[in-house]
Amino acid sequence: MFKITPQCSICKKEIQPNEEIFVKMKYPETKGMTEIKAFIQYQGKIICEECNNK
Repeated sequence: MFKITPQCSICKKEIQPNEEIFVKMKYPETKGMTEIKAFIQYQGKIICEECNNK
């Protein structure tokens, strides 16, 4: 399986483990268990702390 490295959707900086991020996404319609990293990667826009503070 391919490993996807998360990036900020604005500056394209690679997100490091334990780094604080912000995610812009729609509230999901369904409920249940999911793998959160994959869900955020495919359903949301990841924004690093620096870009969020601009």
